[in-house]
Amino acid sequence: MDILIIITLLLIAAETTYLSVSTIKRTSAKITSQPIFVDTSVLIDGRIIAVAQSGFITSTLFIPRSVIGELQLLADTGDAEKRSRARHGLDIVSELQALENAKVEIFPDGERAAEGVDNRLLSLAKKHHGSICTIDYNLNKVAVVEHIPVLNVNDLAKNLRMAYLPGERVLIELTQKGNDASQAVGHLSDGTMVVVEHGSSHMGQSVEVEFTRGLQTAAGRMMFARVVQSQSTPAATQKPRPKNESRSRTRNTAQPPKKERQSESAQPRGNRRRPNDREENLIDLVNKQQD
Repeated sequence: MDILIIITLLLIAAETTYLSVSTIKRTSAKITSQPIFVDTSVLIDGRIIAVAQSGFITSTLFIPRSVIGELQLLADTGDAEKRSRARHGLDIVSELQALENAKVEIFPDGERAAEGVDNRLLSLAKKHHGSICTIDYNLNKVAVVEHIPVLNVNDLAKNLRMAYLPGERVLIELTQKGNDASQAVGHLSDGTMVVVEHGSSHMGQSVEVEFTRGLQTAAGRMMFARVVQSQSTPAATQKPRPKNESRSRTRNTAQPPKKERQSESAQPRGNRRRPNDREENLIDLVNKQQD
């Protein structure tokens, strides 16, 4: 009796394990095999190539035959601009098929969509429980209303752009020295490193800076900025120079700036640092901080 009970328990445990593993496999297969139907607008746009190359798209990209038929129809029109864009879209199809890290298939739904390509995409996504890849604003809205997942390349680009653009200002705390003696480094709330030119005198302070440019490195983003100088008191008005002032005095007053320029040009070239070298050193600084 004890042996029968043990055998029964083992069988129940084995069956439970089998059912659990089968359920997990079916769920994983359902998630990874969710099809993505590509719209005409995405192919004409062309940025889908970079997204597919990055490896973020794990599902199969299905390009309906009706979408290719629409591109072919546009490529045969008399409008030169539409013809050029449609041909570019057909070239994007070929480039997608040539990618090694992306699964791309042509979906045989017919050469023409009598109800329209947009309606065909919506029906295909519903029927096969898939999503739509598009940058068409109206198609995006309709798909959201009908509870169809949408992959919008425009939304992806907007969310990945830098939070601050050149010319914008922000209050930031300078916490450490930069690669150069005149630089200081601070960080934004998302961890982005900000290199502030001539900010070493403000170490440990929160100052207002103005962004000048951004740099994308392998270690992440890096922004460059300069300290926003407070408005100084207006300079004293200069007295007008008499008309009968001698030219010799003009030459004498103009002489010191010329000497200063000569002294500056006389500096040894070895002390001057090229912009490329400075940028490489800054990238090294970012990499060290990441480590």
